Amino acid sequence: MIKTRPLLMLLPAMMLAGCSTTPLSDNAGGVVLTWDTNDIHNTCERRGTLIGSQGSWYNYWLISDKALTRGALNQLQNQAYELGANKVSLYSPPDFSTSVTLIGNAYYCE
Repeated sequence: MIKTRPLLMLLPAMMLAGCSTTPLSDNAGGVVLTWDTNDIHNTCERRGTLIGSQGSWYNYWLISDKALTRGALNQLQNQAYELGANKVSLYSPPDFSTSVTLIGNAYYCE
């Protein structure tokens, strides 16, 4: 006899994990993400610090690294758009084993 109770307990977590990454809002697609900060500090107005994070200890193994990264980037772009920024300067990401977290500064550049 197959024990179905463990499978039934796991099913809701798997269903929730499939829709757990952040989509990019319609207007945030114009926000540029960059690692290059050579002239951004002198020519752009800083709008704030942003944190984009996707994944958690219970669902990270159900979602691909690519999807987690895309979700974190989408969060950054959405937040930047809400601040009126059009460029995000990213920091080197910290190491995480169960999620993807990205940190950056939002700027408005002419």
